[in-house]
Amino acid sequence: MKKQINTNNAPVAIGPYSQAISLDKLVFTSGQLPLDPHSMTIVEGKITEQARASLANLKAILEECGASIDSVVKTTCFLADINDFAAFNAVYTDVFGSELAPARSCVEVARLPKDALVEVEAIAYIKN
Repeated sequence: MKKQINTNNAPVAIGPYSQAISLDKLVFTSGQLPLDPHSMTIVEGKITEQARASLANLKAILEECGASIDSVVKTTCFLADINDFAAFNAVYTDVFGSELAPARSCVEVARLPKDALVEVEAIAYIKN
């Protein structure tokens, strides 16, 4: 059964979409911007700080429904500047590791909402 996932530990949706949707044991997250969940402003800093914030928001949503960073099977990562790829990869590796890291697509886009530098979405499975 399809179920909407919401948590106050991640930014509320800034449009007509859900933070995530679960379907049976699968979870599909919306793209997570580097927004502070309380102020709804982009975190200060460059790609490293913004990547950490986006991935922290992703983690909060996953944990709300019984999934986790370890249960992510696929990510799609959007960068405002592909020149940030190496710095983004360093943060991504800190979070996901390199052994059994999720499948991933990472692309440069013309512009992200609120002029963010990064956005990350994921597909994961619920462990319990």
